[in-house]
Amino acid sequence: METQAQGLLESEPLQGVDDDSVASADFSSMLSEEEKEELKAELVQLEDEITTLRQVLSAKERHLVEIKQKLGMNLMNELKQNFSKSWHDMQTTTAYKKTHETLSHAGQKATAAFSNVGTAISKKFGDMSYSIRHSISMPAMRRK
Repeated sequence: METQAQGLLESEPLQGVDDDSVASADFSSMLSEEEKEELKAELVQLEDEITTLRQVLSAKERHLVEIKQKLGMNLMNELKQNFSKSWHDMQTTTAYKKTHETLSHAGQKATAAFSNVGTAISKKFGDMSYSIRHSISMPAMRRK
């Protein structure tokens, strides 16, 4: 009994059996007429329940659309709200915060580097300007 119960509780799938062969297998010969009738009745009941659920869902979806129309909600407003919510949700993630922090820090470093380069270039131009003005003002240096 224990090995039979063990087999029923195994979580591993059957080896060497595919879905098509299981679906095409004829299990009806193993069932009594009474079991067949019970299963047929259950099948009909399930199909009826599914049909009813589909009808209820369809009615609820129509009602939802009517309410949204009455409230002035349309697809564009919903898209805007979904986008805003998604953007907010994304901004609150740890990954976004870390990326934003890293890029902000890199931007500050790049700004400082460009500022230093600009200062160095300005200083060089200033030195060159002084050198040119100095050589123009000293005629003796021009003649050499």
